[in-house]
Amino acid sequence: MVYEAEIGSRNPTCFLFLIDQSGSMGKPWAADSAKTKAQGVADAVNRLLQALVYRSARGDHVLDRYWIGVVGYSGDEDIGLGFLGELAGEALQPVSRIAARPLRVERRSKKVDDGAGGLVEQVINFPVWFDPAAHGRTPMCKALVAAHLVVAGFVGKYPNCFPPIIINITDGAATDGNPEPFAIELQGIASTDGNVLVFNIHISESGMQPVLFPTCQEMLVDPYAQMLFRMSSPLPPAMLAQARMAECSVADGARGFGFNADLASVVTFLDIGTRVDTRTR
Repeated sequence: MVYEAEIGSRNPTCFLFLIDQSGSMGKPWAADSAKTKAQGVADAVNRLLQALVYRSARGDHVLDRYWIGVVGYSGDEDIGLGFLGELAGEALQPVSRIAARPLRVERRSKKVDDGAGGLVEQVINFPVWFDPAAHGRTPMCKALVAAHLVVAGFVGKYPNCFPPIIINITDGAATDGNPEPFAIELQGIASTDGNVLVFNIHISESGMQPVLFPTCQEMLVDPYAQMLFRMSSPLPPAMLAQARMAECSVADGARGFGFNADLASVVTFLDIGTRVDTRTR
């Protein structure tokens, strides 16, 4: 199980994002932040989707080397499977179709280096595919069951693919049972190249030091954090190398798990967690 399958239009991989949209996601991400956790996660996911489009672009064409889906979970048992707008109707979408059909394109400003040691504001186009939401409870188990159906179907269609990657972003415990058995069952799905990868990011407004890519659950004092650690797959070698470039303390056996993540940590985690083989065909 070496995670070395060549990724291309004829043998794509898939990314499936499970997004907690419960009521607590409407709280500010930090005490001094005007942005809620739901807004921060939506921005991070939209930024990543744009990056995945760029990674797939070859000249004027976008190669369908990735299929991408989003599952939002909230309410008592509400599961939103797939994108909205023109992309509605399918759990997974090819990256070329995502590139061509954002919900909207917003004009946003960001600070950039002015070349003289200062910062200036620059207006950019920011495509939006995923909007923030926050209400109700946290039916994480149902989201994992939905993910199982999606990725099992994908592996059935592409049995030799680089294994699908599921990234679950949450700020709290599941309210519909114990999610650990569902995550372990999800990891049991395999292509000829390896087992499905399940990564988890816990986000927090506490301001505590984030923990990224731990190697053992004893590094985590919180029983809930330890459970999310057990639900997370070890990083394949290529991702482990990427993680070490961003976080020099990452050791062998590190898992795709982040605890008490702030916005910067989520952006870093999403980038590393989607760094698969860059060869194309």
